[in-house]
Amino acid sequence: MPKHSAWIKKMSTSKPYVCEYCNTGYTREKTLSVHMFEKKRRALQKDEKRVGLGLYAFQRFYILSAGSKREKTYQEFCSSPYYNAFVKFGSFINNVKPLYPERYIDWVVKSGVKLDHWCKDELYEKYVLEFILKEDVTTALERSVQSMMEWAEENEPAPWNHYFAHVSLNRAVWHIKDGKISPWLILNCKSGKKMLNSFNDEQLEMIYHVMNPEHWAMRFKRLPEDIELVKEIVAESKL
Repeated sequence: MPKHSAWIKKMSTSKPYVCEYCNTGYTREKTLSVHMFEKKRRALQKDEKRVGLGLYAFQRFYILSAGSKREKTYQEFCSSPYYNAFVKFGSFINNVKPLYPERYIDWVVKSGVKLDHWCKDELYEKYVLEFILKEDVTTALERSVQSMMEWAEENEPAPWNHYFAHVSLNRAVWHIKDGKISPWLILNCKSGKKMLNSFNDEQLEMIYHVMNPEHWAMRFKRLPEDIELVKEIVAESKL
């Protein structure tokens, strides 16, 4: 018998208990059972939203950071020692529902921050702030109006264009911090400015980094045509 055949036979007899998911052999059935439980659990989790988001982040990580030319498979994901960390990040994405999730995932991957820190709120807040301060007026207006409409659906019969007059101030603070309502609209609308004047000192401090007056004064001065667009939409919408 050739040497390699003898070696294969020896391995198959010394480790007769083989995992059906990854073909790894074990000498004891109990060890295989423990191993199989985790592999089976991961296989059954495939269709869960948090796992799908974790898989997408895993794939983007290898493409953007490791230069992978081929998209990683779910089986490769299951076998990765980083499976649980990426699924945890997927849960974070699913719960937080960040602005433009795919863009956020790419931003995190490129940030150079360690995987263990991807679920920190401070990291997401940094992303949101960078995005809000740089985004174009069209994107900002579309998202703001959409957020107002969602608020109106939750608070029927309030019309969406009464948002600034009737939204709770705490809710408005959260919307501004989270980028759902943009300074592009708030600072170029009488009712938006009136709402700002209703905030207490603590609330103003919480949103100062987003509503930074120096930044927006400079931005608005450089983009007069965009300001005209905002004013037209405000007038047409009777905000």
